[in-house]
Amino acid sequence: MTIYQIDPDRLSIDTDAARAAARPFAEAYQSAEPYNHICIDNFLPEQVLRRVQADLATLQTDENGQTFERAQENLKTQYNPERLPTYSRDLFHAFNARPFLLFLEEMTGIKGLIPDPYYIGAGVHRVGNGGHLDIHADFNLHKHMNLERRLNVLIYLNDDWQEDWGGSFEIWENDMSAQVEKFVPIFNRMCCFSTGSNTFHGNPEKVNHPNGEPRQSIALYYYTATWNPARKEHSTIFKPRPDSVDQKDWQSRRHEILGDWLPPAIYRRIYARLMRMGI
Repeated sequence: MTIYQIDPDRLSIDTDAARAAARPFAEAYQSAEPYNHICIDNFLPEQVLRRVQADLATLQTDENGQTFERAQENLKTQYNPERLPTYSRDLFHAFNARPFLLFLEEMTGIKGLIPDPYYIGAGVHRVGNGGHLDIHADFNLHKHMNLERRLNVLIYLNDDWQEDWGGSFEIWENDMSAQVEKFVPIFNRMCCFSTGSNTFHGNPEKVNHPNGEPRQSIALYYYTATWNPARKEHSTIFKPRPDSVDQKDWQSRRHEILGDWLPPAIYRRIYARLMRMGI
């Protein structure tokens, strides 16, 4: 049974139906440890995601996407929704509309959720064979809108994916002492979780599909107007897993130290130069 009964052609759903679909999952989400999260299978009508898959088959990485290649985030290409074909772009607009916001608010208990019209970091994520995303906590401030990041939604697009093909989504203890949950990124599985400075997660095991197919997902981020300027802003915080080959993120640490000690105008000039140099 499909959970979120959005119309596959019009990409619309009644707000009352959206709220009702969320209620059976609210207790499980809001009581989950070490931070609020949930995994829901058969989330959307299958036809919706089949059409997204067809759209993605037309994409060219160099023209449409941004690819990351470094120790913590390798062979991952990110496609902003505004660069996607029409149907997939319209689906992202539906995820930013009131019914889906009400679904998320009902399930998570977080009121006043605000979507990101810029889709910063969001969109379709494609991880190629050999690629991975190390365990991390996400950036906490949307600088364009001065909003606090509160919620991530991931919807997977991978047919018949097996655990030993890598790429599973992992949830870790807040102190990185142990893995808590592991979800294989199977087709039409939705994972949703609250975000904070110690909500560590990722897909650190390298993708190794036997036919070379990439791991693909929809990524959505939501915010609230609760940012306190007394808090410390941070970018993505990567953490190596215990007894692993994961590397420390010296690049982000270097920028953090510079930002703490240099006047903003000087830091911006140095930051731009370091980014051009790739360090």
